[in-house]
Amino acid sequence: MKVCVLSSGSKGNATYIETDEYKILVDAGRNSKYLTECLESINVDPSEIDYVIISHDHKDHVSALPVFAKKYKPTILINQKTFLMLPDIKEYDKIVIFDDDIDLGSLKINCIKASHDAADTRNFIFEENGKSIVYVTDTGYINQKNFRKLNNKNVYLFESNHDIEMLMNGPYPKFLKQRVVGSNGHLSNNDSSFYLSKLVGDKTKKIVLMHLSETNNKEEKALETIKNTFKEYNIDFKDIKCARQDEVGEVIEI
Repeated sequence: MKVCVLSSGSKGNATYIETDEYKILVDAGRNSKYLTECLESINVDPSEIDYVIISHDHKDHVSALPVFAKKYKPTILINQKTFLMLPDIKEYDKIVIFDDDIDLGSLKINCIKASHDAADTRNFIFEENGKSIVYVTDTGYINQKNFRKLNNKNVYLFESNHDIEMLMNGPYPKFLKQRVVGSNGHLSNNDSSFYLSKLVGDKTKKIVLMHLSETNNKEEKALETIKNTFKEYNIDFKDIKCARQDEVGEVIEI
């Protein structure tokens, strides 16, 4: 398996995953031209994308979808409530509606309900032949009942949206601050580092911190928080990076 974060942040989100059989986009934010350039920069032909799986209907995760789908003809994997929120793809003829998990033969995708202010947000676990990738963004918290499913995976793509102090002292209006920190908002650096301290294990190879706010966070704050939390819990794990908004990440191979 391979995974590469193409763009992550409030302007748009998209991640590339490659398995033995499939080439997949997780979300399609930004615009089609941008995604095309990102894919080509890692030597992936956009016309070879088999599936685009959508986590939720917010613009920063779907803005490129109608044009990208029309041009390259991937199959869109999407849940019913999210599909109904996206009228621009209602006539597209390659759509598969999922409810729970997705079985693509050797590739299994566990679709976990997230807590976010969208129609029906999902996080994902991709598993193939004993290899695994976790994709957790845009959620206010993680239900403890999902810890077992998320435990000890190879790669964690994990939201670390904001530093609490920066958010509270920053320019956002009060209602927006309350949205971000609420149970249907986003994971803070503290949230993310705590959850990851409970999830990483001996099979974990890489952590990529996702969806960092350009206004309410800094890479060094996110990294410092998780390193301090891991030190507190005696976790010796150092391969942690931050995904960026305007820079394609490394291609991680499991």
